[in-house]
Amino acid sequence: MLHDEGGTGAPILLLHGLMGSARTWRKHVGWLREHGHVYSFDAAGHGRPAPAELSTEAFVDDLTAALVTIAEPMIVIGHSMGGLHGWVFAARHPQRVRCLVVEDMAPDFRGRTAADWAAMVQAWPQPFATEQAMREYFGPVAGQYFLDSFERRADGWYLHGSVQTFRDISEEWGRRDFWLQWQQVTAPTLVIEAEHTITPDGQMREMARRHPGASYVRIANAGHLVHDDQPQRYREAVEKFLADLPD
Repeated sequence: MLHDEGGTGAPILLLHGLMGSARTWRKHVGWLREHGHVYSFDAAGHGRPAPAELSTEAFVDDLTAALVTIAEPMIVIGHSMGGLHGWVFAARHPQRVRCLVVEDMAPDFRGRTAADWAAMVQAWPQPFATEQAMREYFGPVAGQYFLDSFERRADGWYLHGSVQTFRDISEEWGRRDFWLQWQQVTAPTLVIEAEHTITPDGQMREMARRHPGASYVRIANAGHLVHDDQPQRYREAVEKFLADLPD
């Protein structure tokens, strides 16, 4: 589940979002290698078994076990669910995180439910027989995200995990908040919010306000998949953050 993407220097760990995979970072691995030794990770429940308990802590335990061979403090870059897992990991293991990038994820979605969303996913017309069918159904950005994530079989592309698992992961975010874990993060952090964010209004700015070592960037004309929707602006923000880190 941990993939060595090459490069030299400080380890850089890439964590994907819900229903994603390590492959969704493939367009960014090249420039990130200029900044360190890149690793990507397939979260549990995404093409491999999910934890028995579908809690954020269980997913972070799974991540922690996979990182046992990386001793040097890491640059942790996470999108959405991966951003949450990244900051919970950083809160629990501060000595293992050199810095953190959180893309379009907030600590408090309480009151939201994933039931309607899960029903929509369950109704997707699987398998998708061609790449073009995927792009036409989801659009060019999300279509590529799912092409990089879904399982390809002889008759087309299938979702690479259980809809119930994905739903239950999201439902946990609607029942509890993660402000305590966020406030335990000590590493320098870049908070990246999409103009067309999925997060509650103002929360990502508040994240940066509560963390003395955090900076906030809002990417114009970007949807939730900021790094794919506005890749150049995303790269510029991350590279500036990395360049400004203390030695």
